[in-house]
Amino acid sequence: MRIHPQDQAVLDHVGRAETAIIDRAVRWSQVNSGSRNAHGLNVVLDLLEAEAGTLCADIARIPTTASTTVDDDGSVRAEAHADALKITARPDAPIQVVLTGHYDTVFPAESGFQTVVTRPDGALNGPGIADMKGGISVMLAALEAFETHPDRDRVGWTVLLSPDEEIGSPASAPLLAQLGAAGHVGLTYEPALADGTLAGARKGSGNYHLIVTGKAAHAGRAFHEGANAVAGAAIIAAALHGLNGRREGVTVNVARISGGGALNVVADNAVVRFNVRVPDTQSAAWITDSVGEIVASPPFPGLTLDLHGGMTRAPKPMDASQTALFEAVRRTGALLGQPIAWTPSGGVCEGNNLHAAGLPNIDTLGVRGGDIHSDREFAWPDSFAERARLSALILCKIASGEIDAVALKRLRLETM
Repeated sequence: MRIHPQDQAVLDHVGRAETAIIDRAVRWSQVNSGSRNAHGLNVVLDLLEAEAGTLCADIARIPTTASTTVDDDGSVRAEAHADALKITARPDAPIQVVLTGHYDTVFPAESGFQTVVTRPDGALNGPGIADMKGGISVMLAALEAFETHPDRDRVGWTVLLSPDEEIGSPASAPLLAQLGAAGHVGLTYEPALADGTLAGARKGSGNYHLIVTGKAAHAGRAFHEGANAVAGAAIIAAALHGLNGRREGVTVNVARISGGGALNVVADNAVVRFNVRVPDTQSAAWITDSVGEIVASPPFPGLTLDLHGGMTRAPKPMDASQTALFEAVRRTGALLGQPIAWTPSGGVCEGNNLHAAGLPNIDTLGVRGGDIHSDREFAWPDSFAERARLSALILCKIASGEIDAVALKRLRLETM
């Protein structure tokens, strides 16, 4: 594998756009698009749609379906989500590449973290600059450059930018599954680690919301006539926490218990929210059964239990297809003087969804950065063009056949 003259022309195209790649990510990051900030999400969607218009591709807003949300008082309601943005070029080409990203962030509209600044060490610090508006800018830059390659017609590509990844992709999961089944190779733009290391194997994840309903009563005059939902929730939470350490690699995080009210009232409602992480499908089945056993019956009379949620992302192991794809990316990076390493991650992302649907994928092709999901989130400016060159060259090598996308897809299907 080597860099051919037509590949170099693509890389040069990226280099000329370096400032623009950074600047647009900064602009996008200064518009709050927390997962539940409908106005901010739509503003960013407008910006992304306008930027995608520079590509010779079909652009469409894809309505997403509502998901079920459990409020702190135990009420269940439907929650609407913003549209996804789908960008498609050459859907009939023999090789199909799926590129995904999300334009929501973890920072709500009322967050005090709203702007991008440059730190004294030169890093950009801002909401979503790494996770993952910077990654989206890298993705689009790579596609813009690749579209100048003479072999581009051999490769079709589809971009999906979703509005709900940070809350588990409840609305975009069906879209990801559809694309994953149809594509040959996936590229996703979560941030790499600060030193460029990629995420390799990923755990699977599940989000649960348990509604505990009791019976209210006066805490002094008629305590024994009530059934305390908060007390029941606490007992159940302790049982869930007790699952930790019972199976290698499985964790249960009881994140929140809400409910109750006045001190002189026996609480008649509570909600227990918890997350599970699992290393493999066998562990996913084990934790599902274990949770089911705990919530099969209330811890004492007078309570009813109603469990919502479940496993949202399947584990993503380093199977044969993933190993082969990582090796191809490592060799591609070496051509650019970029050492590529990878490490297991307990985190999850859209790469889990794509892999579960049958798509081998690399899911940390975004900028180099760190401290994501905090007001310390940062990205290194020199990584924007660097990572765009890596993705652009990957696309070139897929087009030339030096990265055999069909063989990678076949390997993935053999392990399903």
